[in-house]
Amino acid sequence: MSRKEIGSLLDLCHKASDSILECYYDEASSGLLSSKEDQTPLTKADLASHEILSEGLHALRPEFPLLSEECDSSEIADRHHWDRFWMVDPLDGTREFLERTGEFTINIALIESQRPTLGLIYEPLFQRASLGIVGAGAWQLQFESDNWRAEPLSVRKLPADDMVLLASKRHKNPRLESCIAYLSNTHELSRKNSGSALKFCDLAKGHGDCYPRFSLCSEWDVAAGDALVSAAGGAVFGMDGDPLLYNARDSLLSPNFIAVGDASSPLWGGLLECVR
Repeated sequence: MSRKEIGSLLDLCHKASDSILECYYDEASSGLLSSKEDQTPLTKADLASHEILSEGLHALRPEFPLLSEECDSSEIADRHHWDRFWMVDPLDGTREFLERTGEFTINIALIESQRPTLGLIYEPLFQRASLGIVGAGAWQLQFESDNWRAEPLSVRKLPADDMVLLASKRHKNPRLESCIAYLSNTHELSRKNSGSALKFCDLAKGHGDCYPRFSLCSEWDVAAGDALVSAAGGAVFGMDGDPLLYNARDSLLSPNFIAVGDASSPLWGGLLECVR
């Protein structure tokens, strides 16, 4: 994508962010509207952000279909015929939004041939974006004085002794406990908890080493972070050790995965064997 189009994407996220924060700071608009069939929460902010992103992405690239968490099933009925499209979560971390933790994001990914080639994770409260373009690099962009200030992002080499595991305090299951036990035998392990897609951002910034996900989530929760981490020099792989594919199955639930900073470390092969 051109620099001008990237600028348009950032401006679009900024606009959608305004709609989210308007709800966030308005007590009458910030609560739960309903629960979806999968029991995930839905708020006015989810819908407002979806409408803005849907209109803006169509204006930017009308030839690209949109697969958003808030799309009606009829809008994505022919999704298996799409080779290139946007995959969007208009408000990732709705529970964090409702609990006022501030840990929520806007996630936009460009999917080409079932893989994300661009990922943008925007943090509304901080007017900050993490952008990854596979094959080109990754950057953090901060909105200041009506301009975007960019700094390059890169994963870190796996330390010899200390390791930072990225997770969510909501995620507790036997497979994650096995993962923690395995890594604790190889490194002095510390855990950093955060919500939404921020764990991918921490990996891309070199603030963590491994983000294992063995609990339920959807492809739009993962795609932008996958592109970001990959562009910053890391990797995201499934339980078979292969990169994740998107829009490749009947379900839009994401397979379990492990995202890592230092993809060259032999440690991850043993971890996969442990948690399979």
